[in-house]
Formats: sequence, C-alpha cells, structure tokens
Amino acid sequence: MRRWSWLFVILPAIACSPATGQERPYFVTYSHEMEEPGNLEIESNNAVGQPPGGNVFLGSTLEFEYGVKGWWTSEFYLDGQGTQNESTIFTGFRWENRLRPLLREHVINPVLYIEYENTSADKSLREVVGHDGAADLITPNGEARAEVEREIELKLILGSNVHGWNISENFVGEKNLAGDPWEFGYAWAVSRPLALAASARPCSFCPEKFQAGFEMYGGLGDTESFGLQSTSHYAGPTINWSAPGGVTLSFSPQFGLNDYSVPHLYRFGIAYEIDQFLSRWKRQPR
Repeated sequence: MRRWSWLFVILPAIACSPATGQERPYFVTYSHEMEEPGNLEIESNNAVGQPPGGNVFLGSTLEFEYGVKGWWTSEFYLDGQGTQNESTIFTGFRWENRLRPLLREHVINPVLYIEYENTSADKSLREVVGHDGAADLITPNGEARAEVEREIELKLILGSNVHGWNISENFVGEKNLAGDPWEFGYAWAVSRPLALAASARPCSFCPEKFQAGFEMYGGLGDTESFGLQSTSHYAGPTINWSAPGGVTLSFSPQFGLNDYSVPHLYRFGIAYEIDQFLSRWKRQPR
C-alpha cells in the first residue's frame, strides 16, 4: 500500500493541544452525545479485512468533528483505501450533521442525523445498508472507482445512560441520488467504563481510563425487499483507552455473522480533541 495512506491513521496523533472527555468505543454506532461547542476533534477510523476470494484491504476515514452548538455537531470526512496487489486511492468525502432536539438528559435521547456522501470504491464500512456484502469488496479498484455514488443518508439515533452504561441504537436509511431505492440498516452498541470513580492519584492505566463494550450492525434490505434476506451483519467486542496527552486509542475485532459478510474485520482508531479551536486563532487583547 502507498505510504500516504497512513496519513489517515497518524494525522490525529500529531495534533498539538490536549483533549478532554472520553470517547465511546464505537466504530459504526453513534451515541446521543454531542461534541462540546467550539471543540474540534480529529479522528482516524480504519478497517482491515479480506473478503472471500479477494485481497486484504485497509479502509480509512479521516474525520473532522466540530461542535457548532450544544444541539448541533457537524463532521467532515475524507475517505481512502488501499488493497493488496491493487492500489491505494482516495475514495471521496462525506459531510454529516447531527441535531439533538432535547438538550436535557432523558431516559431515551433522540438525535437526528443527515449526511451527504460522494464516494467510489469505498471500503471504510462506516455503515452497512441494503444488501451490502463481501462480494461488493472484490471489485478491482480500477473498476470500482469509475462508479461514483452520490447519496443522502438519514439516521435516527437513540441513546440512554443508565448506571454508567451507555446504550445506543441507530436506524439507517440511505438513498442513492441516481434513483435507486431506499436502503436500510441498523447499528446498536453498549459500553461502560471499567470504573466509574476516578482514582485519587493521576495514572495512565487506571480502570476509569478504559471503556469496554459490544457493537453489532448490518443491513435490512431496501424498499423492494425489506428484511434480513441476503444481508450482511457484524458483531464484536470494543475497547478504548484514554491515553496520556489526550489521545484516545480504540480497537475492535469484529466477526461476520453469515456468508454475505467479510469473515473478520479488525477496526482501530485514534482520536484527538482540540478545545475551543476557533478561539485559538482570535487575536488576544493587549
């Protein structure tokens, strides 16, 4: 794979200011928690897998997430992938917005999500909808990149925090603007810090620095054939660590649950948050 593709992996690690808070250890599922207003998070999410009969691939997204308001988070993605024995290519971009209508914490907290994406030959597997499956990942890059997909994606995100546990459910609808039918999918996850109370002494490997959980997601067909028939599904444990210096590292081995899925996916990510990003560029008073 070309060396430049690793920029998607390492760029967040060279950011220059400390992070706050703790990320949920999810790779596909969204929680109801929003970015703090004024904060910018730079994150790289990566998926490694090998479809049956195909080559090993690394699909990556480089994400810039900004807290516009307490109820509005906006995020811009740059996507790329590298496939063994083929090539490493830039696959497109995405722009998403998440809106939280109820700011106070409730038993169930809804968030509305809308995304525009312009991609081709994407292998990041940021969501699975319709009849997406392992066979779609075998098409050679030279062929797949010629087919540009311009799509609108909608999600209903539901989240709850109960006794230290976070429970998140996503319902996904995606429409290709070329006229294809609506495709549907789902994702859900649960996680909890290994300890809820902070240690009395500063430490790097205290239990509260780790979050562990479980994630599952897959397709639900489309408007012409809604349901589980000929759809792919994945599930696996997830964990992250709030490392020293404000970096959050995440990892998840995930397993395909049927013959339409890639047998194994290995997801890893790195995130860095810059507090009050825009205010750092304002001229300080003399």
